[in-house]
Amino acid sequence: MTTPPAHIEIDGTPAADPDLLAALLTGFGHFTAMQVRDGRTKGLALHLDRLDRSHRELFGRELEGRRVRELITGALANAGRRDASVRVYAYPGTRTVVTVAAPAPDGPGAPQRLTAVDYWRPAPHIKHLGGFGQRFHGEAARRAGFDDALLTSPSGEIAEGAVTNIAFWDGTSVVWPSAPCLNGITMALLEPRLESVRRPVALADLRDYRAAFVTNSRGIAPVTAIDEVTFAVDEELMGRVFAAYGAVEGDEIRP
Repeated sequence: MTTPPAHIEIDGTPAADPDLLAALLTGFGHFTAMQVRDGRTKGLALHLDRLDRSHRELFGRELEGRRVRELITGALANAGRRDASVRVYAYPGTRTVVTVAAPAPDGPGAPQRLTAVDYWRPAPHIKHLGGFGQRFHGEAARRAGFDDALLTSPSGEIAEGAVTNIAFWDGTSVVWPSAPCLNGITMALLEPRLESVRRPVALADLRDYRAAFVTNSRGIAPVTAIDEVTFAVDEELMGRVFAAYGAVEGDEIRP
């Protein structure tokens, strides 16, 4: 017997598309986020591969890249934007949602002060929608006067920021924590273009590092403190990081 669709109201008004809203309300899905400039984005193939791999793992079906490109292109045109912050959300069935917002500022992000919390994301390899823990710890960090939370294990092994990847500079190599985390697109673009290694990084070892920075879809920013441990902004390092990212050419989204 077929289950009838749910009746859903928003502020007393029936939803225009109850099936879509019901899918959104499950909170079960995945997404990718990108900065678009003049209809192009860095690492487009990585975004499309992320969406397809996550869709296959969560829902057992492909998410065809050409269709995603068509949806993004259409959303940008409808919004009247060539520069934008774009997100693509995928839900059970064939539901795919694209959001278009004002672009993040280009250039270095503001220096970040982080506080460590005992939390690792479930299924960290997926950019999934189950972000309550990250949001909870991130908001608590900001109320405590920090810019964001740093996710660690009970023993103090560092994985990632609440909404970022983090890297450390030991004077020779850029060190990306090897703990389970989301392989962010910005990190994936930078890692082969810098002197990079992956290895365990613990809170107890922070004073062994000269500098740190975070990356995500909105940009790159130096880290100046993790709780009581402070870092100087290494201008030479950050210059090389930004130069490496700037050298990545954007891919045209339109199929």
